[in-house]
Amino acid sequence: MRAPQLQSSGTPGRRLAVAGLAAAAVLVTSGCQGAFDLPLPGGAAQRGDIIRVTAEFADVLDLVPQSSVKVDQVTVGSVEKVELNGWTARVTLRLPRDVKLPDNAVAELKQTSLLGEKYVELGPPTTGKPEGTLGDGDNIPLERTGRNPEVEEVLSAMSLLLNGGGVAQLKTIETELNNALSGNQAQIRDLIKQLDTFVGGLDQQKSEIVRAIDNIDKLAARLAAQKDDLARAVEAMPGGLKVLADQRKQLVQMLAALSRLGAVGTDVIRQSKDDTAANLKALSPILAQLTKAGDDLPKSLQLLLTYPFPDSATGAIKGDYTNLSADLDLNLVNLAGNLGLPTAPPTGLPTGLPTGLPTGPLPSVPLPTGSLPSLPGLPGLPTGSSTSSGSSTSCTGLLCPLGSSQRSSQQGSTQTSGSDGSWRSLYGGAS
Repeated sequence: MRAPQLQSSGTPGRRLAVAGLAAAAVLVTSGCQGAFDLPLPGGAAQRGDIIRVTAEFADVLDLVPQSSVKVDQVTVGSVEKVELNGWTARVTLRLPRDVKLPDNAVAELKQTSLLGEKYVELGPPTTGKPEGTLGDGDNIPLERTGRNPEVEEVLSAMSLLLNGGGVAQLKTIETELNNALSGNQAQIRDLIKQLDTFVGGLDQQKSEIVRAIDNIDKLAARLAAQKDDLARAVEAMPGGLKVLADQRKQLVQMLAALSRLGAVGTDVIRQSKDDTAANLKALSPILAQLTKAGDDLPKSLQLLLTYPFPDSATGAIKGDYTNLSADLDLNLVNLAGNLGLPTAPPTGLPTGLPTGLPTGPLPSVPLPTGSLPSLPGLPGLPTGSSTSSGSSTSCTGLLCPLGSSQRSSQQGSTQTSGSDGSWRSLYGGAS
């Protein structure tokens, strides 16, 4: 829209009116909303290649648009807009593109002097390393913004300290400290030394303390996850306590009975202490021998149930019988030696025996004549005959397979002695 053309007249009053009307027309035609929208002559970042960056502040004080934006105390841009964003203030900054700032830059609200104007100071982070480059549309979050204290705040704090603060109490505090420390220098030094030792111990156990705190945190998390179960347990606890209260008499009687039982048990143990000690002492040699036996005892127990055959001999048993050739030694000297008894024959007759024993031939005992009845044959065992001194003798039952025929076949030759199918032949003809 073109501004209306006004012709000036020579009167000064009319010229001022014409100028005011022209300015109003310019404002109307340009769509300005206020004086903050008017460009300031000589301002920074007004035209050319510019970028816009936003910064969030918890408190912008009296910061207004068109305020300066500085980097290292040099004005590089201006504040374009200040708006409310929830509970924080969002400030839009207009900067030239050639300004080099890191992406994690910080913004701080400062004041040029005690009574000067506010401006925004941009700079690299005070902690940490600069990262990236600040570009168009970037936002500086609330944790990287701040402001300096106001003069009013400093003066009000000073007024509070001087007028109604604790300055008047400093002398009282100093006097009480002197009274408390006077004459207690040794105790104070010892306390400081103990505190130093205590703090040093805490520093050495810092990792354990941190681990304990972490474990407590995990325990708290588990308890929080099981709070429903804990609530049910707490709700059920009054019922359990009521049951215990109802059975209080029985519980008291039980505890009294346990007390009497303990007294009796103590008396029994006290009276049997000597016998128990003697029994344990007597068991010591047995246990020592068992220890010396080592693996022999378990092996002998394995043979106990299958004696005289070990477990490895079960593979040689075919069906319900097996061939066996055994020698039975009935010599008392050998038996005594096997049992660990003295084997020396007695040197003389025992004393104390009656003398004058009758002498003479011993009476003969008539022996029955005839042959022994043959044993009936066992089912499943073969029957056969053996030859003794050229005569054929039939054998039945268990004696034949355990007698001369099997033994002769094992030895590879025919034996005539000890092969008559008697019990003597069962044990290999031992004399």
